[in-house]
Amino acid sequence: MFKFIKGHMESIEGVEIYPIISLLIFFIFFTALFWWVISAKKEHIKEVSEIPFESENENELIL
Repeated sequence: MFKFIKGHMESIEGVEIYPIISLLIFFIFFTALFWWVISAKKEHIKEVSEIPFESENENELIL
């Protein structure tokens, strides 16, 4: 099964760029996510973490 996939992929010109692009997207996304988590304000994190504990009546008033 792998021989079939490998043989088919080798016949495509320029196919070697796709793993590089995938790695770059993965790396950039998680680097940006890490940067956002490190630089997020503590007040915002605290406010968002308390959302599940709010009562349903408070949520209806906000909407």
